[in-house]
Amino acid sequence: MSNKLTIQLVELYRLSIPLKEPFITSLGTETSAENVLVKIITDEGIIGFGECSPYMPINGESQDTCFMVGQYFAKALKGKNPLNIEKCIQLMDKIIYANTSIKSAFDIALYDIASQHAGVPLYKFIGGENNKTIITDYTVSIDEPAKMAADALKIKNEGYPAIKIKLGKDGKKDVERIRAIRAAVGNEIPIRIDANQGWKVKEAIETLNALAEFDIQHCEEPIARWKYMKLPKVKKNSPVPIMADECCGDEHDAERLIELNACDYFNIKLGKSGGIFKALKMVRMAEEAGIHLQIGAMLESRLAMTAFAHFALCSPNIEHYDFDTALMFIEDPVTGGIVYEKNGVIKVPDINGLGATINDNWLNKMEKIII
Repeated sequence: MSNKLTIQLVELYRLSIPLKEPFITSLGTETSAENVLVKIITDEGIIGFGECSPYMPINGESQDTCFMVGQYFAKALKGKNPLNIEKCIQLMDKIIYANTSIKSAFDIALYDIASQHAGVPLYKFIGGENNKTIITDYTVSIDEPAKMAADALKIKNEGYPAIKIKLGKDGKKDVERIRAIRAAVGNEIPIRIDANQGWKVKEAIETLNALAEFDIQHCEEPIARWKYMKLPKVKKNSPVPIMADECCGDEHDAERLIELNACDYFNIKLGKSGGIFKALKMVRMAEEAGIHLQIGAMLESRLAMTAFAHFALCSPNIEHYDFDTALMFIEDPVTGGIVYEKNGVIKVPDINGLGATINDNWLNKMEKIII
């Protein structure tokens, strides 16, 4: 097979699926996944799939913007060699600043094509090994303490090994939320918290110290993303390890946070980094700095979630996995891909490429544009 392929067609689809129940954080309430699917078709018949789940409060993108900006990328990439991923990424970056969510969908599709062409699973193509068990946590939306405690108990009873709790609406009430949850689920199961930038600096420090007795595994993004210069102060004064999320988008953010000694963990999301290419740089930097990692998600289907799981096999520093949102959909449009097994265990497909597609029945009923 030739080392030069050509992109012949790019298809963009609006993938919209309601959630089983609202997903609530300090940033807002989501009732459905409003995603964009990218399908890249080459001259040799290799087809790559990618997907993004834009979220306006975090990456400043929506399904509408991704659908439009994706058309710029499709036109520019048509006729290009998809195996030259770095050049394709550089081209997209030259066309428009940021827009990391839609860039990640194209990036995933390019890696799907390249790993199929190489005849290996995606995880192997990026230097990983399928040598560890990926186990997802499951998230409790922010709500009244009693409701959150009931939701957490249900998650524990379903066999998930860790519970993620959304906080960030009033530090004092957040302590009561965790108190109620611990009383419901006991002290054995790990609890992780995510404030989604909801606390002021002083409030974050006070809240995290008040939460110390509840054995919290880590806290994601306690303060506003733009206050990253204050994050080292929070880290220094917190008994709970700090994980950077919204303030840690790409490799430049990672470099800044490492220099500041601002956090214990990075939460890498391909929708923030712009895809696998830049996220791999973040992993290498984290390994060198001794930063531990979580791979997270927005509201992607099992298609993009499969890419995240492949990516999670690229480094031993990746210890935590937040891949639960695809389980919140009322319908699953994906053929192949990761399998959610009992107790949060995820099985990664061991076939060439990404190993996940969207079937034609779904594609035919979605709004699309072909470039």
